[in-house]
Amino acid sequence: MSTDRQNLVLAEAGIEGPVVFEEQAGTSSRLHPLERPKFGELLAYARPGDTVHISEMLRLVRGTGHILDVLDVLHRDQVALRIHDGAFSALDLTARHPRTGELLSTVKFMVQTLAAAGELQRGLQRELTYDGLRAAEAKGSKGGRRPAVPADRTDAVRTAYLEGLSIAALARDHGVSRGAIRTAVADLLPDHTATEEDAPVPELSVVLDMPGKVADFLRAADLEPAERVALDQGVAVRRGQGYTLRVSAVPAVHRQLLARCQPLDGSQGLPAVPAQRKARREYENRVSTLAPTGP
Repeated sequence: MSTDRQNLVLAEAGIEGPVVFEEQAGTSSRLHPLERPKFGELLAYARPGDTVHISEMLRLVRGTGHILDVLDVLHRDQVALRIHDGAFSALDLTARHPRTGELLSTVKFMVQTLAAAGELQRGLQRELTYDGLRAAEAKGSKGGRRPAVPADRTDAVRTAYLEGLSIAALARDHGVSRGAIRTAVADLLPDHTATEEDAPVPELSVVLDMPGKVADFLRAADLEPAERVALDQGVAVRRGQGYTLRVSAVPAVHRQLLARCQPLDGSQGLPAVPAQRKARREYENRVSTLAPTGP
């Protein structure tokens, strides 16, 4: 979670002087939590009687087995666990049988049920994403990164650049992006940046309020590192019973996040929840006000 959100959660819980273990942005959520470096450091640091605070359980674990493994390790080390948001925040995950020391059957059932529901949601999101990609390909739209400069053409690109051909012209001639050309001539750029007229102006970050229902959906989605960082650094602002997430990102990232939450609109064959559809359209209206990305 963002630093502001983290401070808010800790303040609401009355926690002073916490020791924070923050995973590097982009760490794969597919890793077993016990294999994550920062979580391993947390377990090594914790002492019996300590409490581990997590914003949402599904930010740390995904599968049912992962959740039960974490609970067993924390119980073994006599470390308590508190989850501040999400469905798991309503459960007492420390409730164990006084004789056997095992999780109570009711607690285990609820953990398994909630984890299975989370896995189903992520599976449906992946399927909808792939369906959307296939539909886009059928219309002639190609996603992903544009091709890099082939190794056998790198010398020709560098020679043409030194002869004065612009980056934009080289990109058109070779059918690649301007970024690919810059990569090929990276060590030559310092002598030419002052006269390069075709270099695009870097995009500046824009702050937009993302409805909480959209933010909750995206947190469980598979995002690119830049998208995940923008979401994690967002500042939560309470709005009555809900909240909005104040996200600072370049327009391109805002557009990518908007595309990720398209399933909320019910446009890919599944019924839409009216509140979620409304939230997505509010975010879409805000993103549409951004200046279009240049060619």
